[in-house]
This record gives sequence, structure tokens and C-alpha cells, in this order.
Amino acid sequence: MLTITRLSLEDSKILVEGAKAKAEEIGVPMCIAVCDESGQLIAFERMDGGKITSSIIAQDKAYTAAGAKRTTESYGTASQPGQPAYGINSAIGGRLMVVAGGVPVVVDGQVVGAIGISSGTPAQDHECAQAGVDRFLASL
Repeated sequence: MLTITRLSLEDSKILVEGAKAKAEEIGVPMCIAVCDESGQLIAFERMDGGKITSSIIAQDKAYTAAGAKRTTESYGTASQPGQPAYGINSAIGGRLMVVAGGVPVVVDGQVVGAIGISSGTPAQDHECAQAGVDRFLASL
């Protein structure tokens, strides 16, 4: 039998608020997705002005970070030609993201969910995702 620890809806609200605050600070409206440890969506918010195409991208970034238990940015590095995960982004119907902006949420060494952000540059997306994680961890 397994005991699974996962994010709650209330936890996801803290993650979204942290990411949203950073997005407002840098002036980039974002699409923000939070999923549980299995990659299932818990919460989603598209800020006014967030790119329509970024809705799915944010969700897929969260899905990838939770399922792979790593940042999407690290997958980007590992998926380049000659690297061990080359071509991984074409797996699962292209759902695995290899662009920064997906960050797993780790509590006591266990991935309990993830956050995915899209609409800015990869660096801005990652910055906002990390801000969401930081706010959540500070609330524990």
C-alpha cells in the first residue's frame, strides 16, 4: 500500500498567488497552472492579457515537472542532440515540455505537485514559477 502526499486546492491557491504577485511585479500577465504529483490539474488562472496559446503550455509544463520530478528547464538541457533525453519532447503526444517555466513542488524530499507558467520569456516563466513555490514553502 502507498501513502501519497499531494497538494490541496488551498495549497494551489498559495502557489498561484505567489506566481501572480511576481508576474505583476515584472509586468507580464501569465497563465498559471498547478497540478498534483500525478500531473492532474488542480488550479489554473489566465491573468488578463495572458496569451491564449499559453493556457495549454502552462498546464503541460506543470504536468512535465510533476511527472518527471524535475524542472522543465533541466529537461530542455537534457533533450538536446547528443544528450540522454534527446527527443523526449515528442513523447506522450508532445506533452512533455522542455522550456523553462515548470517547477516541481518538493516537500520533505517528495514531489507533491508542480506549477507551470507561460506567457513570458522562459526566464520570466521560471522566475514566476519559482516565486509561487517559494511562497508555498514559506507558508508551511
